[in-house]
Formats: sequence, structure tokens, C-alpha cells
Amino acid sequence: MAANVLNSIVEYTNIPVYPDEVVITADSEELFAFPFIFMTGHKLVRFSAKERGQLRRFVEHGGLLFSDDCNHDVAGLYATSFEQEMKSIFPVPQTLAKLPSTHPIYSAFFRFPDGPPQTAHELNGWGDDIVHDYLRAVEHEGRIGVLYSNKDYGCEWDYDWRNKRFQRDDNTHFAVNIVVYALTS
Repeated sequence: MAANVLNSIVEYTNIPVYPDEVVITADSEELFAFPFIFMTGHKLVRFSAKERGQLRRFVEHGGLLFSDDCNHDVAGLYATSFEQEMKSIFPVPQTLAKLPSTHPIYSAFFRFPDGPPQTAHELNGWGDDIVHDYLRAVEHEGRIGVLYSNKDYGCEWDYDWRNKRFQRDDNTHFAVNIVVYALTS
């Protein structure tokens, strides 16, 4: 996924990018060197006390964590454990509130007037035909600090960037929006 999204950022914007994927832990002291971090999975999410503190400070200092549930379900292991962790880190009534389709992230670069773009996995991935028409977020001081998706964007964006020319629509446009939003809001 990272190579394809990086290619789109280079292709569509003038944002300078580091060409290699960087894997970093939530408790790393280097976490604050990154304005945007991405996590995905389908298994249990558990952070240590140090990781929780680092993630909270990361958001409070303007960072954006994008978490994408690759199961795209409503009450699976990743979804329920990630939501519990966010409530532990950000114990406010609006933790992971639904983002309205008018939120600035949907027009940060490309326009998505109907909210988050649908993924192919929602329609035929696991055969459940669940279409999630919203994303959820933890906001801090008027900007998204944690963006949560159960739409499985990670798998949607996971193809060799050289094959993009064979796609009718470039499905990485929303990834560009997330990165532009993280760097400019």
C-alpha cells in the first residue's frame, strides 16, 4: 500500500516524500518526526501505557493517525479493540464520532461531496455487502487527530503502482486527501 500511495502523492502534488516506507512503533521517540502515521490490521489492538501516552501527545502536537480496519466489519476484533483503546486514550464523549460528508478532509485536495469513497471490498470483498457511508474521528482543537475507517482502504490501495494505468478510476485519490489534510490542517 505504501508504495502506491507515495506514488500518488508524488504524481498529484508537490509534497516532498521520503521514498521508502518507515515502520515505527507507537512508543518510539521518533514518532513526533512524522506528521502522519498509518496502521491497519484485523487482529486485537492493545497498546502499552507508554504507547497510549505517546499517541495522545502525538495527536495533541498535531499528528494524524489513520487506522484502517482491513476486515471492514462493524464489531470484529480489530474494530472493537481499537475503539476501546481510543476511548482509553481520549476519554471524551465524542471519541470516534462520525465525520459528516461536509468535513474538510473530503475536499483537502480531491473533492468527495458524498463523503468517503466506497471500496470494492465493501461490495464484494467478503460477501457481506456492507457499505460504510461514514468515517469516524477523534478531533483535537478542531482538527482530526485520529481517523478511523472500517472500509478496508489498505487493501483497496494495495496494488503495484505501475498497474494504476489499468484502473478506470484512481482509487488512491482519497489517500492523497488524507495526507494533504494531515500536513495542512
